[in-house]
Amino acid sequence: MDFNLNGDQELLADAVGRWLAADYDFEARRRAATSAAGFSVDTWQQLADLGVLGLNVPVEYGGLGAGAAETLIVMQAFGRALLVDPYVPTAVVAVEALVRGGTERQKSHLLPQIAAGERRFALAVSEPDARYAIDAPATTATPTSTGGFRLTGRKSVVIGGGAAHELLTVARTGDGVESAGTAAGAPPLGLFRVDARSRGVSLRSFPTIDGQHAAEVLFEDVELPAEAHLCAPEGGRALIAWVIDRALAALCAEAVGAMERLTELTAEHLRSRRQFGQPLGGFQALQHRLADMLIAVEQARSMALMAAAQVTAPESAARRRAFAAAKALIGQRGRFVGEQAVQLHGGMGMTDELAVGHYFKRLVCIDMYLGDSEHHLGRFGELS
Repeated sequence: MDFNLNGDQELLADAVGRWLAADYDFEARRRAATSAAGFSVDTWQQLADLGVLGLNVPVEYGGLGAGAAETLIVMQAFGRALLVDPYVPTAVVAVEALVRGGTERQKSHLLPQIAAGERRFALAVSEPDARYAIDAPATTATPTSTGGFRLTGRKSVVIGGGAAHELLTVARTGDGVESAGTAAGAPPLGLFRVDARSRGVSLRSFPTIDGQHAAEVLFEDVELPAEAHLCAPEGGRALIAWVIDRALAALCAEAVGAMERLTELTAEHLRSRRQFGQPLGGFQALQHRLADMLIAVEQARSMALMAAAQVTAPESAARRRAFAAAKALIGQRGRFVGEQAVQLHGGMGMTDELAVGHYFKRLVCIDMYLGDSEHHLGRFGELS
């Protein structure tokens, strides 16, 4: 993979960076995070106007037809700005799920709406008692006599769930084994589109510690039509694994952007803050700690690039191992950078008025979402 940006990628990075610098400062981000919706509708429309919501949408459906490298560029910029809009569930996960598992009618109808900012999705995979076991849900989708499904279960910490038009939900579709090569006794899984306003769907939205909003979702005998089931040729479990890996790659890139900016803020503080007649940056011990932060950022950047390079690789144990390694290391390094930044800022590092604590909280949440560093480290060991 060529890590140098081509002309189009440089233009993309410049356009997104300029827009964030001009229209999405820390106060704008605070207003969006504390709003009832948990994000700014105006910002969402500006993302659509920039073409960023259609970044991964194929050209024939009104998007830019970009790939993993462009997603990495955009997510790093979002990480630097601490964007709270539910970009990943809609513009990354939902787009990939529809491209790989949707019908032609669904693609032609929904993908242009996503690119135009008219439709938002949320990814409902976590459950209250399952921790990070996404592939063993208690939620069930029982086939009905009409050819549809009846959905029953509960999902927790659904990021952007309260503002979503549709929920992408993982559910078991039977009690047997899905296909050869699947773990013994593993039930078949399906990925379903659920209208958030459907009868039987209950949502309770709440703010998270990093300024985003999530929801607890209850499905009580929700009637779904047959077309709600997204079906990929390789099967439901493989489709789910594919879209989760796309989300992990985007989160890794976002974490790198947040770590970069957090390190820059810390370096600026050490240069400007004076103690004992000299800048804090003049003390060698603090220089060493800042150097450790810079090394951690570069380690995380390398793993984010590796994850982006693996996005289009065929499904295999090596590919799953690469994503587990990237999420584990970036989670560890993100927490390290956040801890160092807060300590080097002193007591004000965790005040609400200073951006440092908000970056740290976001890095902690990125680590926990879709499996923390310990979970993915164990997964890496199992796949080795």
